[in-house]
Amino acid sequence: MNILILGSGGREHALAWAVKQNPKCDRLIVAPGNAGIASVAECAALDVMDGGAVCEFAASQSIDFVIIGPEAPLAAGVADRLRDAGILCFGPSAAAAQLEASKAFTKEICDASGAPTAGYARFTDATEAKAYIKAEGAPIVIKADGLAAGKGVVVAMELQEALDAVDDMLGGAFGEAGAEVVIEEFMEGEEASFFILSDGTNILPVGTAQDHKRAYDGDEGPNTGGMGAYSPAPVMTEAVTEKALREIVQPTVDEMAKRGMPYQGVLYAGFMIKDGQPRLVEYNVRFGDPECQVLMMRLGAQALDVMLACAEGRLDQAQVNWADDHAITVVMAAQGYPGSYEKGSRIGGLDHLPEDSKNMVFHAGTSLQDDHVVATGGRVLNVTARGDSLAEARDRAYAMVDGIDWPEGFNRTDIGWRALP
Repeated sequence: MNILILGSGGREHALAWAVKQNPKCDRLIVAPGNAGIASVAECAALDVMDGGAVCEFAASQSIDFVIIGPEAPLAAGVADRLRDAGILCFGPSAAAAQLEASKAFTKEICDASGAPTAGYARFTDATEAKAYIKAEGAPIVIKADGLAAGKGVVVAMELQEALDAVDDMLGGAFGEAGAEVVIEEFMEGEEASFFILSDGTNILPVGTAQDHKRAYDGDEGPNTGGMGAYSPAPVMTEAVTEKALREIVQPTVDEMAKRGMPYQGVLYAGFMIKDGQPRLVEYNVRFGDPECQVLMMRLGAQALDVMLACAEGRLDQAQVNWADDHAITVVMAAQGYPGSYEKGSRIGGLDHLPEDSKNMVFHAGTSLQDDHVVATGGRVLNVTARGDSLAEARDRAYAMVDGIDWPEGFNRTDIGWRALP
């Protein structure tokens, strides 16, 4: 098969790494890719938001299967354009992608399907939103309704922080994404991520993980796109997983089908779990980043098989064969992230690190300049390892971190702390 992956981050590097291991993959192209992806696939300059251009490129390269990595092209309808052109693809339609593109839409789906989630209210007027916040009190959660690259959420522990968040969002800090805000009840408990494939009717769980959103050790500092993750997440016990599938995931998939927008692709459900009861925090319509990195490390070549089964509508015939193992990824970010940061610093030591089924550095924000890898983004590297235990995986990952020469970068040193002694 000739396969095209759309995207340029650590998630797409991990997807490419896993797909390339499958003997079904004859040729792999990633558009636009990055410096790390270039070592496992061909990279192509392509505007992934332009559905017409993607279709033309896929046709010109005899592409058999397209995997869409990020949420933005999904919300823009690129999967729709590919299907209209008769090209097999993995990813939901623009209508179904509203599960991530609109927090308000997701709340409507939860209400209709009876899925347990936080109480909420929607506002486009700042005065009304602030009155609601003052009546409810803190802690409280303020979310920009639309796509904000994982940064449009403020968990306000103090009243003034919540009021400021309303001013920021409705004042244009996130552009059109913040034209409406969803204000939610603060849920207590432990967060976990659950990844499920859906072909519109059937569902197939493909793994659990736990992300670390705060920038610094001890879950301190500002929220980020994610500073590390590990899989599996112990809080997602068999009982919690079964309850989440029965009470939240399957009712959501059924409701989407009922509305004439069947969900096909990966459904990333973020849960808050307390006393064994999962409640939905949010849905995303693509693999998480950096959660994808630990999932692909554990799934390997079979990732392509289940994504194909999903795209072809035969998930009822598919299964995931899990090893009794663990994986962890440590994000190395540019100093200053998630605020302002410098680009162009050189990263050394990568050539001396192992690259195998248990040790990989997935590139996120990198490029090649004069044969040197340089940082071009905020989150730059995902140092990922697998082991028979989480402690073994952690030790492998941090040993690789120690081998990377990048003074302009930083990372958390406590990834996996909730699951480790």
